[in-house]
Amino acid sequence: MIPADLSRAVVQAVRRAVEGGELAVGVPERVVVERTRPGGVGEYATPVALQVAKGARLEPREVARVLAGRLRADEPGIVEVEITGPGFLNFSLAPPSAAALVREVGARGTRYGYVPGAEPRGSAVRAAVRRIQESQGVPDGPVPRVAPVARRDGDVVAAYGADAAAWAMLCVPARETPSFTSALLVQDESSEFFRVRYAHARVRALGINAADLGFRGEAGEVDAPSLLRLLGEYPLVLEAAAHHQAPERLTRHLVAVADALLDFQHQVLPKGDEKPSAAHRARLALAEAAGTVLAGGLALLGIDAPEFL
Repeated sequence: MIPADLSRAVVQAVRRAVEGGELAVGVPERVVVERTRPGGVGEYATPVALQVAKGARLEPREVARVLAGRLRADEPGIVEVEITGPGFLNFSLAPPSAAALVREVGARGTRYGYVPGAEPRGSAVRAAVRRIQESQGVPDGPVPRVAPVARRDGDVVAAYGADAAAWAMLCVPARETPSFTSALLVQDESSEFFRVRYAHARVRALGINAADLGFRGEAGEVDAPSLLRLLGEYPLVLEAAAHHQAPERLTRHLVAVADALLDFQHQVLPKGDEKPSAAHRARLALAEAAGTVLAGGLALLGIDAPEFL
């Protein structure tokens, strides 16, 4: 199981509990699952039991107990389910399959993570929120209060370019005033904005170099736990960003993906006289999956993903 499957698994557990007569409640179409906060239990958590308890006329911890039993019995990819506080479900997952994750990203492309189915900053934030919500099938609702660009910053699009200005506007919570400095124009890895776009361009370069060496990416198992975890969590990040109307959650995740990818890239191509192997093909496929996630995330933010940088 990858993290993106966890929300669906929880919904299925509610449905099976209703069908089995353990709960009498409407089955939600979706539930929010988020990364456990520092100091919490497990890797992921959901408040679904608190959300459906009133309709079930049960205490949230009792609902959580029912759902935990279902998930332990029916979902082998979940290593442990624990109940904390008033009824939060906390999960630990088995390590993800690199091949399965790469195939899923490849099949969905830049729509991986999507659920099937005037003032410059205000416009940028609201547009990003709308795109993220549309990616999750969330209907339009009240938009967040957006702090405007400070008057002293002037025309930030003219000063920094549309993409860099959008990044600065979206990487802090909407209620906070964004910061515009010359660091946005820095073309090295000290800039988060540069690193995200550079990482995408590096994937394209890796693909070109691999083709010159006569091989292409092919899904397989790869020892890259950090990168695999981040790619698996991407759909959950989109869901949370839509739910909380918080595109800054997406920008933070893209930075983490880019950093993990830039660390990983050195393992992709053969070195010296080394011949391309199945391991190289699997590593390239994983790098390409990460590039797809970066491209899709930047598109949701309204920012270009360059082929070359």
